[in-house]
This record gives sequence, C-alpha cells and structure tokens, in this order.
Amino acid sequence: MPSQRRLAALVAGALLVVSACSSSSSSSPSGAAAGSAGPVAGQFCSGMNITFFPGGTPGGGFETVVYNGAKAAQAAFGPNVTYQWSDWDPNKMITQFTQAVATKPDGIAVMGHPGDDAFDSLIADAEKQGILVTVMNTELPKAEALYASSGMGYVGAVLHDAGASLAKEAITRAGLKSGDEVMVWGLKAQPGRGERTLGITDTLEKAGMKVDYYEIDDATNKDAANGVPTFTGYASSHPAVKAIFIDHGNLTSAIPTFMKAANLKPGSIYAAGFDMSPATVQGIKDGYISLVIDQQEFLQGYMGIEQLCLAKKFGFGGLFVNTGAGFVDKSNIDTIAPLVTSQIR
Repeated sequence: MPSQRRLAALVAGALLVVSACSSSSSSSPSGAAAGSAGPVAGQFCSGMNITFFPGGTPGGGFETVVYNGAKAAQAAFGPNVTYQWSDWDPNKMITQFTQAVATKPDGIAVMGHPGDDAFDSLIADAEKQGILVTVMNTELPKAEALYASSGMGYVGAVLHDAGASLAKEAITRAGLKSGDEVMVWGLKAQPGRGERTLGITDTLEKAGMKVDYYEIDDATNKDAANGVPTFTGYASSHPAVKAIFIDHGNLTSAIPTFMKAANLKPGSIYAAGFDMSPATVQGIKDGYISLVIDQQEFLQGYMGIEQLCLAKKFGFGGLFVNTGAGFVDKSNIDTIAPLVTSQIR
C-alpha cells in the first residue's frame, strides 16, 4: 500500500507541474478540442472549504512553517481555508475537530497526535457526511488504511523510523558506546506521536545505552521555556550524561537556553533533536545543537491542502509522502539557513 501511494504522489505531482505550466501560459483552457481534456486551471480548487490544523500556537517555530506551506497552497489552488491552532494538545485537537465537522467543510487536514483510538470514530462520522479528511505529521494508520481510496493521505515523517535514524546517526557521530548515559526527553505517552520517541529509546537501549527518559509535560509542550527547571535539574544530578535527545521541535530550538541555564558549554554534551527554526540554526552554528532531522514541515502544510483539493476535484486517492529524511549539522547549515529565515524550512 505505501509504495502504491508513493507512486500516486509522483503522478499527482506531475499533474500539478503540468497545471502550473499551463496556467502560466494561458489563463483559460481555451483551444481544447471538443471531447478532449484541457489544461487544469491554477485555481482549480476555488470554492472548496477546508479546515486546517497547523498544530501548535500562532508564531511557534515549527507550526508557523506548516502554516506557511498551507497558505502557499491556498494561494496556488484557491480554496477557502479556516485555520485552527491547538497548542499541540491532543484533547484540544479532538474538540476542535468535532467543532469543525459541525461547520460542514468540504475537507479537514488534521495532525494525527490524538491517535487512532481517539480519532477514528469521529473521522468515520465526518466521512459519512461527505467530509474529506487527510493526515499530517503523525500517522493514523488504521484510518489511513480505511479511507485511502477516498482521499485520505499522509504527509510527514515515518515516526519510529525517524527516531531510530536520529539515534543511529548520533551514536556514530558522537562515538557513543554501550554503558554511556543519555537523556531522552519526549512524548512516549502520546499514542501515535510517541512512536518517534520509541524509535529513539528502542535504538539506544538496543545499543546498550543507559537511557534516562523524561516525558514532556503539558506546560513544556506548549511553551519550551517551562522546561528549563527540568533540564537544569537533570543536568546537575547526572554529570556523566554524554548525549541528549529531544523529541520536540520547539524544545530542540531551546537547547541553547537549556544548556546555558545549566552552565554547560557548547559541545560539552552531544545534543540531537528535530526540526529547523532560526533559533535552531543559531544553536547549530554556536555549537550547542549537534544534529537535527529536518521534517520539511512546509511540505506538510502545502501537501495537506493539495491532498484535499486533488481528492475533491479529481477523485485522487490518498498520497503517502515521507518528509523526514534529511540531517542538518554544522557541515550544511549555511545552505539551509536562508530557507529557515524565510520560514520555508
């Protein structure tokens, strides 16, 4: 199934390239022979109503880039889009989804953080009402399997794989060995979303590390600054720690703040995390942040809108797009930095 959906993504992408080229040279499909297909207009999704969930809070580093991607797709394809901010709170996402269904949009793009058990009955109700649903950032595997043929896609990282990749790469680069003490700060308790944290801890434990796991509390999940006491308390009581792994984009960007508060010098602990932001760029340049996986979250926003438009207007099935494939460190940060400043990466 994933391979078929990836092929569909390539086909759909080719269609949109042709569409963009056609619309740039002609504002209407005039000249098409009777009975033949004309070029697709650039604003082919005009008139469609979409509710979109960027995830966190307005102005947050990660979610702002998701939002920018969605806004770019809105401008390109022409739907009407309502944005719902959820503070990364799975319970709030569920409440807002129920409220969104009541407004009867044509489609809803959701973050999958609440998990299948919490979400699927609500998604089933929306689908019965003819409302398309697609998923971003955190998979809903059961729902995706049920509704892929009717337009439910997924765009985001394959979470367990992403966590495992970060841990494997950090072990190699930092020279970590069996018996070394490491800290993992993540969201293991969240169904679905916790898979990325599990990918990290499973890999580290398999390699023989002594893993100190801390769950990100609700206050810190909403505002990284609230995590300073947790980190400084940990660092002072675990002087032998060799590396930290932070499974949260906004907390990754706060690694320099955490380390300065704990009186730790750049590079004194190998620090690995997720997602790009201007603060993360500076943290990498200054040596506080060692390694980051870039989820390319702009694509999550752009392709979330794209998926709903393609399904509504042309009946395309769900596309599966893995956006979490690239590592960023000091060796390539200068190439990525301008795009991060523009809030595209």
